[in-house]
Amino acid sequence: MFYAYVLKSLNHDYFYKGHCEKIDVRLKEHNAGITKSIKPYIPFKVIYFEEFGTKEEAIKREKYFKTSVGRRYLKTKLVA
Repeated sequence: MFYAYVLKSLNHDYFYKGHCEKIDVRLKEHNAGITKSIKPYIPFKVIYFEEFGTKEEAIKREKYFKTSVGRRYLKTKLVA
């Protein structure tokens, strides 16, 4: 299984959107500071994810989350 996910920084108003195969492992990598661009915002928690059968589908959904329409979609999901 593959995932498209949204992380929320616990200390900042910052969201990160990504995709991966093992969401628990990827969260640990983010919180360990492996992704340099988001290192200032650690620690993170997973606040939303969707499961897919292929990597391509997960990447497509991640790209959608990064659009203005995708951000609005996530806002409705995360407020509810």
